[in-house]
Amino acid sequence: MSKNKDIFGEAAKAYYFNEDQTPITVKSPDFDDDTIPVAYLFRDYAEMPVLEQAALEMCEGTVLDVGCSVGSHSLYLQKKGLEVTGIDISEASVEIAKKRGFSQAQVQDFYKIENGRFDTLLFLMNGSGIIGRTENLPKFFQQCRKLLNENGKILMDSSDLIFLLDEEPEIFEEYYGEMQFQISWKDHSSEAFDWLYIDPETLKKAAEDNNFQCTIVKEGEHYDYLAELRPL
Repeated sequence: MSKNKDIFGEAAKAYYFNEDQTPITVKSPDFDDDTIPVAYLFRDYAEMPVLEQAALEMCEGTVLDVGCSVGSHSLYLQKKGLEVTGIDISEASVEIAKKRGFSQAQVQDFYKIENGRFDTLLFLMNGSGIIGRTENLPKFFQQCRKLLNENGKILMDSSDLIFLLDEEPEIFEEYYGEMQFQISWKDHSSEAFDWLYIDPETLKKAAEDNNFQCTIVKEGEHYDYLAELRPL
């Protein structure tokens, strides 16, 4: 099996150009395999979860859409008249975003951005996943602080995985929201990667430790939530 890391991009290109609806498979050592319909990446505002809709309505000023994929969130913000830049490490996804009309999509690693100041940093589709592990939280907040304008904010959604546990979280050696995934599509497979789901209280504590204020602005129907974080 080819270790092609741009799984989302290859699947998006096949869907966009050839209407290929082969889903993306998500594998984890802790759970059964799951699938992501590629059409989900192309959803419009009306098809988005309420937390994503709420986050988009809260965006202000200059926006950085981190993990913009094929540009669905950014295109909505662009239509609203906001100045939005989108970044993703998937070259093929960025190519599709541009073809869909989002010219400010860029291939870029969030942690390697050196220039640019934004009023809103947007992290959606379990945006906390980019943090990887709880030990990376200081690095995440440091980079956000560098990129935010004065009075800027972070909008990020995540989920508390406590509902999946059969035992109390205190007995786990590692934080229960630290997951490892591998994704595949047809004969392409990614390397395993870390992905963080973080509960609201842990996020609030990490924000406080890094001189940010965290407010849970909206809760979903199943342990998911939207957080607003502002530097102090």
